[in-house]
Amino acid sequence: MSNAPLGLFGGTFDPIHFGHLRLAEEARSGLGLAQVIWIPAGQPPHRSSPQVSAQHRLAMVRLGIADNPGFTMDEGEAASAAKSYTVTTLARLRAQHGGARPLVLLLGADAFAGLATWHRWQELFALAHLAVATRPGHPLESARWPQALQSEFKRRQIADPETLGQAAGGNIVAFTLTPLDISATAIRSALAAGESARYLLPAAVLDYIALHRLYQNPATTH
Repeated sequence: MSNAPLGLFGGTFDPIHFGHLRLAEEARSGLGLAQVIWIPAGQPPHRSSPQVSAQHRLAMVRLGIADNPGFTMDEGEAASAAKSYTVTTLARLRAQHGGARPLVLLLGADAFAGLATWHRWQELFALAHLAVATRPGHPLESARWPQALQSEFKRRQIADPETLGQAAGGNIVAFTLTPLDISATAIRSALAAGESARYLLPAAVLDYIALHRLYQNPATTH
């Protein structure tokens, strides 16, 4: 379907792991996405710089998604020297895919809770839908959110993912994610300590990390 929604999944992916891959796959299946476009960040404004270079992170994502025809990668953020603002990336992708194609930005619940701190965050809704991964039994709405975010959520939430294809953007939908307690931070710590990270990330990515001696010392940037 040429107008089926496209999923957009950004992150540092430092390194990509099975938690990332499972989120993207469950979003693709559960939300009826034609494809998930992975967008490795270059210089994320909300966190410290990634431990390894954009070149290595792009290579690891490329290896991690290689066997899934439903996944592809956009290198625009990683190739830019500018800060990786989501609103700028969405504007670029909106121009690339046209005004009618539904775009769906994939977020974790923690990231969504902090959305009101993002650069020009309210402009995101004019550019894409937002799909938020939730854990089973944990509803998305929270009284702890800033009032502006609560208001946007109440106005934009939809229950049926099938309606994502009826507009180019503007809605918020939740989807349930199988919880996997895997983090890139823990993987980097294990590798720095010489411990095994096997079965936390794809074997091809682990082989790449070993080949290039990545994450051996957390104080070293490659």
